[in-house]
Amino acid sequence: MHLPILVDRQSYEDAAALMETFGEHASVEAALRADRSRERGNHVHFCRWRQVERMLLLLTAEQAMGTIH
Repeated sequence: MHLPILVDRQSYEDAAALMETFGEHASVEAALRADRSRERGNHVHFCRWRQVERMLLLLTAEQAMGTIH
């Protein structure tokens, strides 16, 4: 499995806000927002919400991912 590249803290902030608002459905909401952005032709927001969706996967994982030191 390839780990996603996380480029900024804003992805974490957005993911945390979605988790607080939508609970276990936060990743679904991020995906819906990405889809809406793509439909509108806004590739910047599309990429942003996909990044948030990947961050949510990392935050909700029950085991460590990647190299553990």
